[in-house]
Amino acid sequence: MKTHALSTVCAAVGFALCMSSLPPSQAAEVAQSPYGPDDEIGALNMLTAATSLAVLQRINSGKIYDLSVDNFVGMPGLADLGMGDPPFHMWMTHTPNGVKVEGLSPAGSPDQLALYDDAIIMSTHTGTHLDALNHLGYGDKIFNGFDNTTYLSDKGWTKAGADKIPPIIARGILIDVAAEKGLDMLPDSYEISSDDLQRAMTRQGIALQAGDVVLIRTGRIRVWPDPKQFVPNEPGITRESAGWLVDNGAILIGADNMGVEKFPMSKDSVHTYLFAERGVCLLEILWLEELAQDGVNEFAFIAAPIKLRGATGTPVRPLAIPIRAAPQS
Repeated sequence: MKTHALSTVCAAVGFALCMSSLPPSQAAEVAQSPYGPDDEIGALNMLTAATSLAVLQRINSGKIYDLSVDNFVGMPGLADLGMGDPPFHMWMTHTPNGVKVEGLSPAGSPDQLALYDDAIIMSTHTGTHLDALNHLGYGDKIFNGFDNTTYLSDKGWTKAGADKIPPIIARGILIDVAAEKGLDMLPDSYEISSDDLQRAMTRQGIALQAGDVVLIRTGRIRVWPDPKQFVPNEPGITRESAGWLVDNGAILIGADNMGVEKFPMSKDSVHTYLFAERGVCLLEILWLEELAQDGVNEFAFIAAPIKLRGATGTPVRPLAIPIRAAPQS
């Protein structure tokens, strides 16, 4: 990856501050990355071997929280938004009887081989998944000025795809907005403000730091897997609160709902703003109930996205492991 003088400044003050100090974008303009013209991962450049090691050294529990949902036929997904995306589908491609009827001998296998194979069809934005920076943009460009006439083929983008997202090991924090309001689940289309986030963090005794993965609990996952209750009119963050999170150090933002931001989307889409202007990916449909129940507000966040070349999203199975509080300076 090529670097420029500005990247040295970014290393000192943080990606979020560098991005917010760039000249204000005009309407429908993508941001240029402070990490240079070849950068395809944006805020995730803040991850280093040193930052990951520092978090791993603070682990104080062997309990691992699985933050993903199951993928299964009939699950809620983009298909429920009515835009023609395929629902999750899985079927058997080989069974012992089928192989016998078809007279197949896989790899010269013996006749008694009991073979079971299966296949799936799914959107890359199915279940617990991570959106890449090529998911949305302005006009014909995505983050860092990559244009679709040059970099979008019939097999996907050649820039900023899911395959470019590195394994993620960082400090994670849970911001439980629903609990702060004394609710199991936030109301339909509730707009989570930066004030809401700050009140929840004060209640939980946590503070946002540079390089954090921020996971927001709305409680929406409690109606999973009913698509009619889970998908439409979800509560979520707004452009204002998304900007506040990034300005204060978030390098990845996730939530327990379909799209992190509130539905219906506002004119100022959180997705486009974060991807195209701030270089920040989103993590969607997280299972955060056990973390909330156990009061685990600070943890080592670990996730390794599947390397789908050029894809705009990728399934991921995030893990959270509790860590001890950092020593006071």
